[in-house]
Amino acid sequence: MCSGRVDFSFVLRAFSNGTDGVFIGGCHLNECHYITDGNYHALSMVLICRKILSSLQINPERLRLESMSAGEGIHFAEVMNDFSRKLREMGPLGKAEGIDPDALQFRLESATQLVPYIKLVERERLRINVRSEEEYRRFFASAEVDRLFGELVLDKLAINQILMLLRKEPRSTGELAGVLGVSPTEVTRHLNNSAKLGLARFDQNRKRYVAA
Repeated sequence: MCSGRVDFSFVLRAFSNGTDGVFIGGCHLNECHYITDGNYHALSMVLICRKILSSLQINPERLRLESMSAGEGIHFAEVMNDFSRKLREMGPLGKAEGIDPDALQFRLESATQLVPYIKLVERERLRINVRSEEEYRRFFASAEVDRLFGELVLDKLAINQILMLLRKEPRSTGELAGVLGVSPTEVTRHLNNSAKLGLARFDQNRKRYVAA
């Protein structure tokens, strides 16, 4: 299968199922078998997914992409041995990051629900027309991409997490901030945006926010 067909949801599902690390092997860049540059799409997906993992407080090094050909068996073995060693050093997913199992599942589910939206953002705002791994990595490490990623993805992810919590039960700003591990000011900003969109409202009787 072309590495370009590896979807965000595949990676997130693997981590949701308790996998400690995800490895993706693809053709060498600029040597695509199908002339579709799928390996560049895979590189883009991995760089974005690593940003998402970092925002979820999951070690992004748990996701690895390597370029290799079918004739590089020794290189493949070396890469897999190295990745396995690094995963053992990191420790089990979640436990090593200090995240309890329920919180881990909650974070991964919140990101999985946004996969269609994230793919749209990647296609429309975070795709570049270059054929150089160095350029790709420089682009995704730039301040402009960090700004766009924060506005288009991280804010959306935070709002989705808030709405997921409110659908379970009404909560105050302080309660939401405690569960999410962010400041009440940040939660208030997201709640105000959610209210403008008709996604949440403040219940005066219960003195709590509820999902609309």
